[in-house]
Amino acid sequence: MNYYSKDQAPVTRAPQDHNVRINNRKEMEITGVKEVDSFDNEEFLLETVMGYMIIRGQNLQLKNLDVGSGAVSIKGKVYELSYVDGDSQEKAKGFFGKLFK
Repeated sequence: MNYYSKDQAPVTRAPQDHNVRINNRKEMEITGVKEVDSFDNEEFLLETVMGYMIIRGQNLQLKNLDVGSGAVSIKGKVYELSYVDGDSQEKAKGFFGKLFK
C-alpha cells in the first residue's frame, strides 16, 4: 500500500496484521483496525484490514483506541462477532451510517 508524504514522495507501509483476542467474553483486543465507523453500548462497526467487523453485546464500551497502531480495546459482554465481506461492505456501512447519525 502506498501513502504519500508531504512532499508527495510515495511511502510504502507493510500491511498490518489483524488479530482478535477475547478474554472471558468480557474484554476484546483487536488489531488491524482502520476506522471505528460507529458504536453504542450494544454494537460496534469497525473497518479492519480484513473487512468490516460487527461486534454485538451488552454494556459495550470503548476502553482504548490507538489510531496510530490500529488497536482497539472493548469491554462488556460479547454476544456476537461477524465479518461483512465483498459487496456487502458498502451496504453495511450505509445501513449503520443511517442508524447512528
